[in-house]
Formats: sequence, C-alpha cells, structure tokens
Amino acid sequence: MASRTLAFIVKDQNPLILAASQTVQHACKRMCERGVGAVLVTDDKHHHLAGIFTGRDAVRALTEGKKPAATALSAVMTAKPDTITPEQTAIDALRAMRDGGYRHLPIVEHGKILGIVSRGDFKGLELDRLEDETYLWERIG
Repeated sequence: MASRTLAFIVKDQNPLILAASQTVQHACKRMCERGVGAVLVTDDKHHHLAGIFTGRDAVRALTEGKKPAATALSAVMTAKPDTITPEQTAIDALRAMRDGGYRHLPIVEHGKILGIVSRGDFKGLELDRLEDETYLWERIG
C-alpha cells in the first residue's frame, strides 16, 4: 500500500486551479463549493504553477486586514511551493509534507499540473509507515 504512486492517487482528480489575478474571496467561495482546502494558483500568462493558496493563507490575509474581494491571490499565496512528481510514492509525499510542515503538495510533471495531495488522501498503512519511520529517527537522533 505504501508503494502507491501519486499518479495512481490523483488519476481521476480535477484539482481546483485559479489564476493569480483571481481574488481571495473568489478562491474561498470555490474552495467551499468544492470542499477542498487548497487552490493551485497559476500565472496569468503561461498557466504554470505560481503558488498555492490554502485556508491558512486566507486566515493570514484576514488577520493582516486585507480585503478578500479586492486582494489578488498573487498577494497572499505561498509562492513557488514545493512539488512532487507523479511517479513518486505516497510515502515520498508524506515525508515531504512532514519535513516541510505543510498539508498540501502539488503534483507537477514537466511544468504541467496533474493534481494535489493532502494528508487525507493517504491510507492507514501509509500513515503507519510514516509514523514508524518518524519514531525510529527520533530514537536514533
């Protein structure tokens, strides 16, 4: 189970992708409609991944006094997020998210956005393996 590739996990996924010029309000509305916690943000010219906008970014924008209807995603997104390739495995993604301290990880291949994974996309055995690895590293260190 821990050897599932990310391509398999996102094979039927239709990730929420918005242009960097879209507003925070629009992104939050779409996130609610789709029941997702993140938006993949593309540059307006080439439609390449420019950033990621999550619920954490929305909260930060609000606490900074930004107006959701007037603030572009480009102003509050996490720019140039880490990505992972589709041939990598579930455990690779879980390790990257743990090490980076984030909950969402875009899957990109040759500049093309294929999807996004979050911790909830993984099965018990994959999560158990990550916990076992973490425990071992903590004991060794």
